[in-house]
Amino acid sequence: MRLLGIETATGHLSVALWLDGEIVERSEHLANGGSERLLPWIGGLLADAGMHSAQLDGIAFGAGPGGFTGLRLACCVAQGIAWALDRPVLPVSTLEALALGCGHERVWACLDARMEEIYCATYRVEREKAAVTQLDPPMCVRPAAAPILQLEGAWGVGDGFRPHGDALRRRNPSLAGVDPDLYPTATAVLRLAASRFAAGEGFAAPAAQPMYVRDKVALTTAERLARGGVK
Repeated sequence: MRLLGIETATGHLSVALWLDGEIVERSEHLANGGSERLLPWIGGLLADAGMHSAQLDGIAFGAGPGGFTGLRLACCVAQGIAWALDRPVLPVSTLEALALGCGHERVWACLDARMEEIYCATYRVEREKAAVTQLDPPMCVRPAAAPILQLEGAWGVGDGFRPHGDALRRRNPSLAGVDPDLYPTATAVLRLAASRFAAGEGFAAPAAQPMYVRDKVALTTAERLARGGVK
């Protein structure tokens, strides 16, 4: 089975190929933009593997939550390739990909949602099986209103801990540790997607959609002022 994975929900962009269980990836941390990288990266990975895009069996992408522009980018590229090749496409949770790739069994995955909020969810991870069990669903909340974890010894991972680490630790002082420098990757997306593709899952290209969790792109002036901001 040969699969393509795309993950652009954060500032860490990556694409990867799954080649019968072996994974190769290209990635770069780009705070802004990066859309021009994806197709050349994909073409380079295919060329290095000595294969053509028509040999792909499916395309998976990080569906969110995450940055709105990044989610639309991954979805549109995945849809375009899947449509052209008549291949199935699979949306994969960005927070699940973050949890799988972090190296811990109990995980509170938190991504910076901007506007003084985070995207977060809690998982139990079986790395060898590439299995992630959701314990608390993805949500978008202010750090002070984040859920109280019912999972002892969990690690907090993701860039949500960079601007909000103190508040999140106060909310859950039982955290075993925190790593704000971890990001979801296309490799983790493919590890999660492979078994689903093997089981026959997958959508026609038009049916695949991002998972925004929050439908608001920016705060109004009144909301910024209420949160201590400026006009």
